[in-house]
Amino acid sequence: MLSSSDFASASWALVILVDHPSEGQKEVPLRVSGDLHIGGLMLKLVEKINIAQDWSDFALWWEQKHCWLLKTHWTLDKCGVQADAKLLFTPQHKLLQLRLPNMKTVRLRVSFSAVVFKAVSDICKTLNIRRPEELSLLKPSGDYFKKKKKKDKNNKEPATKDILNLESSPTISGSPVSPGLYSKTMTPTYDPVNGTPASSTMTWFSDSPLAEQNCSILAFSQPPQSPEALADMYQCRSLMDKAKLNTGWLDSSRSLMEQGIQEDEQLLLRFKYYTFFDLNPKYDAVRINQLYEQARWAIVLEEIDCTEEEMLIFAALQYHISKLSSSAEIQDFTNESEVDEVEAALSNLEVTLEGGKADNALEDITDIPKLADNLKLFRPKKLILKAFKQYWFVFKDTSIAYFKNKELEQGEPIDKLNLRGCEVVPDVHVAGRKFGIKLLIPVADGMNEVYLRCDHEHQYAQWMAACILASKGKTMADSSYQPEVLNILSFLRMKNRNSTSSVASSIENIDMNPECFVSPRCAKKHKSKQLAARILEAHQNVAQMSLVEAKLRFIQAWQSLPEFGLTYYLVRFKGIKKDDILGVSYNRLIRIDAATGIPITTWRFTNMKQWNVNWEIRQVAIEFDQNVSIAFTCLSADCKIVHEYIGGYIFLSTRSKDQNETLDEDLFHKLTGGQE
Repeated sequence: MLSSSDFASASWALVILVDHPSEGQKEVPLRVSGDLHIGGLMLKLVEKINIAQDWSDFALWWEQKHCWLLKTHWTLDKCGVQADAKLLFTPQHKLLQLRLPNMKTVRLRVSFSAVVFKAVSDICKTLNIRRPEELSLLKPSGDYFKKKKKKDKNNKEPATKDILNLESSPTISGSPVSPGLYSKTMTPTYDPVNGTPASSTMTWFSDSPLAEQNCSILAFSQPPQSPEALADMYQCRSLMDKAKLNTGWLDSSRSLMEQGIQEDEQLLLRFKYYTFFDLNPKYDAVRINQLYEQARWAIVLEEIDCTEEEMLIFAALQYHISKLSSSAEIQDFTNESEVDEVEAALSNLEVTLEGGKADNALEDITDIPKLADNLKLFRPKKLILKAFKQYWFVFKDTSIAYFKNKELEQGEPIDKLNLRGCEVVPDVHVAGRKFGIKLLIPVADGMNEVYLRCDHEHQYAQWMAACILASKGKTMADSSYQPEVLNILSFLRMKNRNSTSSVASSIENIDMNPECFVSPRCAKKHKSKQLAARILEAHQNVAQMSLVEAKLRFIQAWQSLPEFGLTYYLVRFKGIKKDDILGVSYNRLIRIDAATGIPITTWRFTNMKQWNVNWEIRQVAIEFDQNVSIAFTCLSADCKIVHEYIGGYIFLSTRSKDQNETLDEDLFHKLTGGQE
C-alpha cells in the first residue's frame, strides 16, 4: 500500500493560465501527476475555477511547444507535459477579421485549433460560398494596410463602421451550420437574376448571420473606388513584386494559433486555386460576385497583364455591372419558374430513349475532326525581321503539320509541331485585324517559339480553341471544343469597336467617372472624355447582358488572359547559379527568366511521376516522364507553400460532378502536407 507521502512525491505542481473572457487572464495552480489525462486535467481546472459557465469550447494551448493538447485521452506523461510547461486554457473559437475579395471586411468567430483547411470550410459555410477548397487565408505583407491606415487618420468616422459583424456565427459552439447550400434534401431556390435565396427559402438561412443581413451584402458588387483611392493602392509590379504577393499563404495543415495568428487579426480570404469548379448562377451568387471582385482588382491594380483593348472591355463590363448593381429593379425577386434539374435530365433521357435527338447530342467519338487551311507562319531567329510566310496547315489529334501547299498534303510535311504541354498565347488586335497565335513548344533545351497568323476571327477562334485543347492533351473531338470556339468568338466581338455618333452625344449626359474602371497607368494615357467615349463604345457590345451573365463573362475574359492562374515564386534551381521565377498553374509548372520574363521551360502535371520535399535543406524535387527530374529551393517563400500548391491542384483535379460536396480531407493532407 502507498502512503500519502509516497503519493505526494509522485505528484507535482502545475500552473495554468486561464484566459477568461470577463475576468481577463489569471493563474490557477494545480497538483497533478503524470498519469492524469488531458480531459481529467481540464475537469480538475474547471472545478478549481468554480465559475458556472459553458466551458465546452475551451482547450489547452502549450506555449513552448506551440501546439494544442486536443487528444483528451492522452496522459500528461505521453504528451511530455512537466512542471515547467506554460499552458493556457483558452477558447478555441476566437474573433478574426477577414478582408474579402470585394474589399469588404467581415468579423466572425473562427476555430483557432482546427487546421486552416477545416477553418476555411467553416468560414465559407457561414458566408454561403460553395467549393471552399478553392479558397484559403493569406497573411498580407507588412505594408498592405499602411496606406489605408494613413487614410483612416484623416477620416472622422470610426474604422469599425465598414466591418460587417457576423459574431453570432453558428460555428462558435460547434452546432451544425444551417443546411442552406449544403443540404441535399432541401436545396433552396435562388432568384435567377441576382442569385440570392428567394423569400420562401430565406427561413432556411434563419440561423445564419447572413440571413439577418439579407444575404445579399456579399452577393452584390461594391461601388467603384475613386481614382484617388485606386492611385493610392496601385503599385507598378515587376515579376519579383508579384512573387512577393504569394509569400503569406497560410499552411492548410496547421491551425491559425500554430501559425502565430492573433485574435482579431486581419487576414485576406482569397481564391487560391484557379480552378473554379461547377460555377452555378442558381446557387453561387456570393461565390460568383467574390470571384468577379478578385478578378476586377487583379485587372485594375495590374496584378495580371492585359492589353489596352482588353482593359477597355473589362472597363465596359465593370461599368455595366456597376449600373445594374446600383439599380433598384434587379433587386426585386422574380417569380420566374425554373425547370427542376432532375426533370430536365429525365426529359432529356426520355427523348434519347425514344430515338430523338437530345439538346446535348454526343459527338461521334470515333471520328476525330481535323482542321486544314492556309495560315501564315513565322519562326523567330536572330537578326531576322518578323516576316510571315504562307503554308498549308493540317491540325489533327494534338499536333500541327504544315506543307508548302495543299497539293502536297499526302506527302511528308515540312515540320510537325506536337502541341501537348505547350504554352498558347493570343496575339490579337481586333481593330487592326490582327489575329495571331503564339506557341511556346517545350523541347529538351527550353522552348521553341512559333507564331501563326489567321485571316479572320472565325478561323482564329477554331485554331485557337484547337491549340488550347491540344496543349492540355485533348483533341477537337472533346465536348469542350465548340464551347471554347464560341467563347473566343464572343470575346472578340466584345473587343469589336462599333463607333457611332450616338455614343459621342451620350457622353455629355452620362454620369461616369471612367478612371474608376481602368488601371491608373491606363487612365494617365487618355483624357477623361476620350476614355469615357471608348468605354461606352465597348459597352454597346455588353449592354444587353444580365448582372450574373456580365459577371460570368468578366470571369471568362479574365480566364482567357495569357497570365491567368499563374502564381509566381522566386526559386533557385539545382545546378543553376542564378535565380529564376517559378510559375505554378493548375496544370503545369513554368520556369521563367527573372530578368526578361520569358518562359524557359514548361513541365505538365500530367507527366509528373512523383514529387517530394527534402525538409532538411528545404528543397522540392520532382520527377517527370522520360527521365526528366528537377529540384529547386524557394527563396521568396517557404517551400511548403509551393509544395502545397502543387498537391492542391492535383487534389482539385480529382473532383467530379458525380461526387457529393463532401471532400476527402485526408487525401488533401496526404497530397499537400508532405512528410515533415
